[in-house]
Amino acid sequence: MNTSSPTPLKRSTIYVYGMIGIPLAMFSYPIAIWLPAFYAGELGVSLAAIGGMLFLARLIDVVTDPAIGFASDTISTKWGRRKPFLMTGLPVVLLGVFLVFMPRYVVGDVPGSWYLFLAITVMYFGVTLISVPYGAWGAELSGAYHERSRVTAAREFFVLAGLMVAAFVPFLMERLGQPGLVPILDAMALSIFLVMPICVLIVLWRVPEPKDVPLARVAILQSLKHVWQNKPMRHILLIILIVTAGEAFRNALSLFFMRDVIGVPSIGTLYLYYFGAGLVAIPAWLMAGKRFGKHKTFAVCLVLVAIISVLTFFLSAGDLLAFNILFLAKGACFGGLQFLPLAMLADVVDVDTAESGSSRAGAYFAVAGSGAKIATAFGTLVSLSAAGWVGFSGLADAVNTPEALTGLAFNYAIVPAILFVGTLYLTWTFPLTEEIQKHLRDKIQANMHGVDPID
Repeated sequence: MNTSSPTPLKRSTIYVYGMIGIPLAMFSYPIAIWLPAFYAGELGVSLAAIGGMLFLARLIDVVTDPAIGFASDTISTKWGRRKPFLMTGLPVVLLGVFLVFMPRYVVGDVPGSWYLFLAITVMYFGVTLISVPYGAWGAELSGAYHERSRVTAAREFFVLAGLMVAAFVPFLMERLGQPGLVPILDAMALSIFLVMPICVLIVLWRVPEPKDVPLARVAILQSLKHVWQNKPMRHILLIILIVTAGEAFRNALSLFFMRDVIGVPSIGTLYLYYFGAGLVAIPAWLMAGKRFGKHKTFAVCLVLVAIISVLTFFLSAGDLLAFNILFLAKGACFGGLQFLPLAMLADVVDVDTAESGSSRAGAYFAVAGSGAKIATAFGTLVSLSAAGWVGFSGLADAVNTPEALTGLAFNYAIVPAILFVGTLYLTWTFPLTEEIQKHLRDKIQANMHGVDPID
């Protein structure tokens, strides 16, 4: 690993590496926002069944994520450790997107919940083949505390760009007079088919893998044991689980809240502005992380999101201006929520490498990734189920009672705020500072050259 970072990474390398964030975001956005409404409102699958199938599909990631992470840590080929997995995952992801977004070409207009489970499982496996090695690759590009933030921020910059591209699709369909969910998801799928191969192939071509990375040399269970014994890893993993569950809880209800509680006329357009606000705000979060530390900046971000969320609860039908302001403010916080915990995770890997002499970045990102996926699925399951418990119906022509809409608003706004506030102590007390991480990096470098580190 380039632990000492004698030469800063080229800016072009950092930004080309981040390009895969575009397609990864392009299908994560519709799954979080549009897919529940599509399968429930257009295809008649119950909200609880949708949440259940998404949750079951994510349970498989508990096995596949660590397996792919371990394999990419230990297998060395002439193309590198991480790149072969990205090449393999590309066609699998595209097949999964076709099955999930265009079910009528496979099973007609009544796909059923089990079709959703099988289709989403294929897509998630392809995502694992790409995202786990890709995240580990980014952690290994540099060992410098702030340069890692730059790498992660660049990746999340492109994630937000991808979210903007995905949000532009419904915006464009609304402008073309085709705002229905079927044409929107068709257009999203076609966009992914075009963008994803281009981005993946450019990154494989232009970004080199570091050559001085020590291979992991233990069995998969032993590797996972090392991950679990890393105390800062348990710390950041708990933070990621809670925050991710809170975001998923909100996202699953966003379209319903905006449509049925506030009455937003152009949801696709508003999401385009939302992700634009996140994109513009990334440099500010990056500068704040450099000045105050990643974990303290992340804690501030959580406080802001919680306050915005609570204020949203008090809005009612027709409060479009107030909702738009709060929604865009939440969008500005989105970039911080995305890249700061991942930059903290990259530093956690150094704790293990300093002690063991091996780089298990793949295992760490696999565990964190599978945990985040389970948290997303669990948050979505509970959120959609809770909407049903309060009497809310997701059907496009349903008439919901005021009590059901109030319950929906509480789940959308208050529950995520409670979860975010619950992580503040964990985030503020995260143990890896810039000074500690520099000491770890010096120790890793000394181990590689067989000398004693300077205390």
